[in-house]
Amino acid sequence: MNALISVSDKTGIVEFAQALHALGIKLLSTGGTAKLLADQGLPVTEVAELTGFPEMLDGRVKTLHPKVHGGLLARRDLPEHMAALKAHAIDTIDLLVVNLYPFESTVAKTGCTLEDAIENIDIGGPAMVRSAAKNWKDVGVITDASQYAQVLAELKTGGQLTQKTKFALSVAAFNRISQYDGAISDYLSAVQFGDGVVGDQAPKLDLFPGQSNGRFVKLQDLRYGENSHQSAALYRDLYPAPGSLVTAKQLQGKELSYNNIADADAAWECVKSFDTPACVIVKHANPCGVAMGADALEAYSKAFQTDPTSAFGGIIALNCTLDERGALQISKQFVEVLMAPAFTPEALEVFKSKVNVRILQLDLPQGGTSDWDKGRNAVDIKRVGSGLLMQTADNHELTLADLKVVTRVQPTSEQLQDLLFAWKIGKFVKSNAIVFCKGGMTMGVGAGQMSRLDSARIASIKAEHAGLSLKGTAVASDAFFPFRDGLDVVVDAGASSVIQPGGSMRDQEVIDAANERGVAMVFSGVRHFRH
Repeated sequence: MNALISVSDKTGIVEFAQALHALGIKLLSTGGTAKLLADQGLPVTEVAELTGFPEMLDGRVKTLHPKVHGGLLARRDLPEHMAALKAHAIDTIDLLVVNLYPFESTVAKTGCTLEDAIENIDIGGPAMVRSAAKNWKDVGVITDASQYAQVLAELKTGGQLTQKTKFALSVAAFNRISQYDGAISDYLSAVQFGDGVVGDQAPKLDLFPGQSNGRFVKLQDLRYGENSHQSAALYRDLYPAPGSLVTAKQLQGKELSYNNIADADAAWECVKSFDTPACVIVKHANPCGVAMGADALEAYSKAFQTDPTSAFGGIIALNCTLDERGALQISKQFVEVLMAPAFTPEALEVFKSKVNVRILQLDLPQGGTSDWDKGRNAVDIKRVGSGLLMQTADNHELTLADLKVVTRVQPTSEQLQDLLFAWKIGKFVKSNAIVFCKGGMTMGVGAGQMSRLDSARIASIKAEHAGLSLKGTAVASDAFFPFRDGLDVVVDAGASSVIQPGGSMRDQEVIDAANERGVAMVFSGVRHFRH
């Protein structure tokens, strides 16, 4: 048996080659890999010796040769193929070990030039991988170090790889080539070709490339989709951001459903936007209760007060450690999913008897300024008929300095904090969204209505049902009030301060109404529609 090894990432390759040699497998290799193996005392034949043709063009041409591809592509079950190999003195290659030039990590580096990117486009590697993967019945193709252990185990046990394993390796190989080519296409399609693009400066990249190649890896099949007659599966980005939902570790409970995952994502994205202990309860994609507190218990208790009815069977997300006290309180209610960055052993013990509760542990993003560092998507995608809508994600963060006071009444420092809190929640509520808040907790949430007035009325009704007073609350509207009637409804309910984007033709009418009613109003200058 002959094995050809040509790897860019040499992690574990020496040990793997030593194990192959111990099994009596002849080693072939290229350039730097051959030198590494030879330095370790392994007998290895360089590809240049095999082909009788030296590497050339700075290594751009070394494996593109009939003695390589003939050895990979020849079908062992066809006499004419084997006769052709014999006529041209070509040996079969039975095992190919290749990982590709690091194109993805190269272009991810700050300051990567177009020349650097181009030089890290592998040619010979993908060609060999495709040849071996096409001839999977006769050739095992390894494209990742994580596959070494299984391959060695089978070779040691049976002396060869099973057909099932070789087919799985072939599929993985074609997937890797697809991912690689997709990354190259994405990058080159985004390059804004112009002055200096081939120089020593990084080219400008279009956020929306000329072709978009989604690269997702299936994590699991789901029992069904949004409804029981729909099929579904969960996929993750090839390189998921740290702290994103797909990186969660499930500690207990039933399998997550399609709706669980969608709601859990909404809850997690909202709760991780807070720097102090906070709790978010989501039901049917909308926050029905959000609050900050000194710890998990206080944050949850306040969030639950907003809408106890809707919280039944909800998704709960915390951005702080859940201890036994908090767990005991949460366990009194029916919960679908519970998420936190950490759980004490005592908290997990509380839920052991509630075996259906899905408990997820997620790491909070640590530092950094980019969307990736914060575990957020940079681009949102929505499927439409035979197409995609793509947009930059709504990652805008509002600060006090961004607010413009437009009324005679000036908001107090406490009101400003509540306005910012309400605005942060409104960003995660389906439009039209109206959110009443006070003291770092939601007091009433109106979501997803065709009329902003109806959203305001629903928020008031929910507060009344929960026994909460809206007197002195801060209100956030995700878009401007087109008429004064929307403002009147929230003030009639008890609001004393309002935050809205502004930008309506009738802004002055609404400002005059706020002055007439004696409430403070600030403009954010930013809209937060969520559909």
